[in-house]
Amino acid sequence: MQQPPAMRIKSRWFSGDGAPAHKSAAEQGSAMAFIVWRLAVQMLKRMRAADFDVDAGTPYFAFVREALVFLVVLADRIAFQRLSAEERAEFVVALVRHVARHLQENADDLLGPAPAGEPTHGERFIDLYNELAGHYAEFGAAPQTAAHAGPADPAAGFEPDFGFVRYLGTRLEPALPERHRRWVLDQVMAIEAPEAVGQVQRAMNDLFDPQPPRARRATLSGE
Repeated sequence: MQQPPAMRIKSRWFSGDGAPAHKSAAEQGSAMAFIVWRLAVQMLKRMRAADFDVDAGTPYFAFVREALVFLVVLADRIAFQRLSAEERAEFVVALVRHVARHLQENADDLLGPAPAGEPTHGERFIDLYNELAGHYAEFGAAPQTAAHAGPADPAAGFEPDFGFVRYLGTRLEPALPERHRRWVLDQVMAIEAPEAVGQVQRAMNDLFDPQPPRARRATLSGE
């Protein structure tokens, strides 16, 4: 089946004169949360386009929650290379909270609010992130990246190793029908994870890049 078109992401701010607009780490986290939400939904659409059945309702949001945690952890790893410890904490707290808000708004609309006395959809995501962030912390960068880049080269970003992306695949398996689970790891490791990593890298580079976009060449009269 045809894959969904590549998603265009706006992740730079500029003032009226074209100069970069200064944004706090929390504001950057909020902006990244919207990007991360869209990337998670796009990942699900690609899986469906590849003939993986992700049913509407609870399985849909189970898949999206796992994808969101993976993407937030990626963004955090890149933030570690770019921000001070204080700024990174501010960035990640805002990122997680705003991702939880996006998830809750959508889940409330489609599933209904959580029953009284139970965690909200947003709180369930935060709990899952807190649980899995420690698991992902056990994994690192792929050898080819670690050999050529480090914290001194923030634009290099972060390329997760085999275990990192394989863990995402194992976490996504329960959201799919049993007949599709044997193929999930191949799809995630060959297509979904590389695509997501590239999108997060580009979005984070744009968020923290101080250079304005190149001005368009003026059109000569008579052309």
